[in-house]
Amino acid sequence: MNVMKTNFLSIEQAQEKYFPNVTEKESGKESVLFHDILQEKTLKFSKHATGRLEERNIELSKAQLQRLNEGTARAGAKGINESLVIVDSLAFIVNVPNSTVITAMDQSETEENIFTNIDGAVII
Repeated sequence: MNVMKTNFLSIEQAQEKYFPNVTEKESGKESVLFHDILQEKTLKFSKHATGRLEERNIELSKAQLQRLNEGTARAGAKGINESLVIVDSLAFIVNVPNSTVITAMDQSETEENIFTNIDGAVII
């Protein structure tokens, strides 16, 4: 049997890499498992956004991910299609109808503070 090596992460690897604070129960603290997050209506991350998260060493906490989802929902309620959602010092461009994060950056990379191809912004 030939085993192929790919650049794709397993769900467990993605969980550890992008959601380090979302783990199984630790020392009596209740937390949510990664697969539980996937069961919720949550955002998808495009290949480009996933690459940016990795390149920029951006790790989202469960609370930040929830706020990003909330910001996207608020944008959708206002009829925004392409939204800038700012969570703490992180900026995300989200395609609201598809619930897909297009790109992500941290504050150090938004020096010019210019965002194009959006029709609304949510600061959460």
